[in-house]
Parts: sequence; structure tokens; C-alpha cells
Amino acid sequence: MNKSTTYAKAGDVERKWVLVDADGMTLGRLATKVAMILRGKNKPQYTPNTDTGDFVVVINAAKVKLTGNKENVKRYYRHSGYLGGLSSESYREAMEKHPERVVEHAVRGMLPKTTLGRKQFTKLKVYAGPEHPHAAQNPVQIDLEA
Repeated sequence: MNKSTTYAKAGDVERKWVLVDADGMTLGRLATKVAMILRGKNKPQYTPNTDTGDFVVVINAAKVKLTGNKENVKRYYRHSGYLGGLSSESYREAMEKHPERVVEHAVRGMLPKTTLGRKQFTKLKVYAGPEHPHAAQNPVQIDLEA
């Protein structure tokens, strides 16, 4: 009785393009599902040490929402590396300036902090409005709220 486990190799993974409409979705719930698709955990041939995920195009990132009072309280921090170089901006300021980065930041936090995680993050494409330049890839629109 030979029960062997098959592992996906980088060459024989079939990648699809997935389109996600973020209009009215909660930021964290959107980010967890997008991160799962980027990693390939929704596929039967998922292998932890191989990039088996799909490409994800997120549109309407400017219409994502937060629950509770987080819209007024949540802050994004970054440090320049110099003394006193800590700068921060609120969620509201970040959404006005660059709503794509808010979604990217949430998804990046849910991917592994390794070279594989950085490679998986490159397959994420986020756009503030409903238009995207990936029509040639024929992305399949999926409903994440189900």
C-alpha cells in the first residue's frame, strides 16, 4: 500500500487571475481572504514552501471600511532610521492620499515574513477605483463575502 504525498513544484502550478471588488467590505476580512488566495491555501495542491497562489486584482480599494471607531483611532507608523524619525498618519489621512497602500499594508501583514512571502506579495495588484489594466489576463471575479 503506497500512500505518497505529492508536493507542488514551482513549474507545474497553474496560476489564475482573480478579481475582487472591495466595495463596502471590511478591511481585515478582505485582507485575510486575499492573503489566503495569494498563498494558494484555497487549492488542493497547496504546499507551504512553494508559491502555489493566484494573482489577485483588488478594485475599489477606496471604498473599503473599518468596524467600530477604528476609522478615527487607527494610525500607520513608519521610521526613517534617524533619531526622532518616527512619523505617523491616521487611517483617514492614508485613505485620502493613497487608499491602495492601506489594503496592501493589511495584506502584507498577513503574509509570511520570508522571501517566499515577499514573492507572493508581488502578485497582488490594488487599484483605488473600478478600472484596472489587467483585462487581457481575463480575471475571474469572485465574491469573498460568501
